[in-house]
Amino acid sequence: MEAARGGKRVVRAVSGDPGLDGDAGTEMLACATAGIPFEVVPGIAAAVGVPAYAGVPLRDAQGTDVRLVDARTASERCWTEVGASDGTVVVSTTLESVAGAAGELVAAGRKPDTPMTVTVAGTTTRQRTWNATLGTIAQILKQAKVLPSPEGHQPVIAVVGERSAAAQRDQLAWFESKPLFGWKVLVPRTKEQAASLSDQLRSYGAVPHEVPTIAVEPPRTPQQMERAVKGLVTGRYEWIAFTSVNAVKAVREKFEEYGLDARAFAGIKVAAVGEQTAASLVDFGVKPDLVPSGEQSAAGLLEDWPPYDPVFDPIDRVFLPRADIATETLVAGLIELGWEVDDVTAYRTVRASPPPAETREAIKGGGFDAVLFTSSSTVRNLVGIAGKPHNVTVIACIGPATAKTAEEHGLRVDVLSPEPSVHKLAEALAAFGTQRREAAKEAGETVTRPSERRPGSRRRRTT
Repeated sequence: MEAARGGKRVVRAVSGDPGLDGDAGTEMLACATAGIPFEVVPGIAAAVGVPAYAGVPLRDAQGTDVRLVDARTASERCWTEVGASDGTVVVSTTLESVAGAAGELVAAGRKPDTPMTVTVAGTTTRQRTWNATLGTIAQILKQAKVLPSPEGHQPVIAVVGERSAAAQRDQLAWFESKPLFGWKVLVPRTKEQAASLSDQLRSYGAVPHEVPTIAVEPPRTPQQMERAVKGLVTGRYEWIAFTSVNAVKAVREKFEEYGLDARAFAGIKVAAVGEQTAASLVDFGVKPDLVPSGEQSAAGLLEDWPPYDPVFDPIDRVFLPRADIATETLVAGLIELGWEVDDVTAYRTVRASPPPAETREAIKGGGFDAVLFTSSSTVRNLVGIAGKPHNVTVIACIGPATAKTAEEHGLRVDVLSPEPSVHKLAEALAAFGTQRREAAKEAGETVTRPSERRPGSRRRRTT
């Protein structure tokens, strides 16, 4: 109130919906009394949001009666009323008190075999839901080794009624059944390149942890790059070929340094090694003329690259900005096709600094469920700065060369991307997670994450 009177803009955040917050009404009244204008932004109450994430619809087409009960403040009269009702009851309580709440409902008239679901850490990647009945919930939590536990104070949302029947929830549990639900996945890439991959992993229910293994730095001697960019403007080149997002970034930064923009590419043919590189060019305002129709690699680019023709190509030179450690495959192939190549170091890739000690310990101790390797250098650099991943960690590689490097470092590769694309790699890991989940269900086993397994029980490679 003091801040508001002083002209400050104040935000009062509450858990769930402000209409169900015990203090919100008092605070609104205080603002009104003091003549301070306010507005209320509705939220989603935990009693509604958590069942939705647990796959438990609270109503049906017949308009089932829904009662919300806070077990901490519920009176005897309240329990008597909801016990006499045949509607859905949503109980807010704690893990150690949920069996007591079930007992109150049975004592008030509900049948012990009434279906019940209990969800802890709802809407987060730590969410876990148990199917039970009012009469079996205590036993179910004990068998699951959830109770007794010092974590018993955790809040839970329990839904009581036919809507929470186990058979129905198995079909509707959309969140916890995501292919990589709760998996902690290590993404060892440059920081700029990790974002889109991490977003994709989150869509599969994973928790990505980005660890830069490669730092990108300018070339030690920038003169060669400066001459090439000037030659680009003065018509020295027929083609420019980009083999990575970092190469696009390096040229773009040099353009900005000289006050140039995408118009400097006018009259020059532009090639991109793959979809991601092409997307970064489009973001720059340049639509590439050539992107491999097959394999997205230097070899794939050469498959589609036209040979030099002195009749149709007035200039026989190609500008190739790339990393200092790039292979010679593309240069040799272009020369064989009759082109002259200016092979220019546009940036240097150096090993990044080691991650924090906690991350290093998780890598070596099996704290991660999976790690994605997107190049041979990410394998070498991660092992160099953080150590070798634990043998329970699922190893996913972008291609055969990367897989070979991983195996040379003593790692067993579980997932191999069908195409050299980070997004296809993430898809392959999700497919692996789905197969693993289905196999556990068919065997009647509890679905667990790889980090929860004992060492030595690894799956065979899938492609």
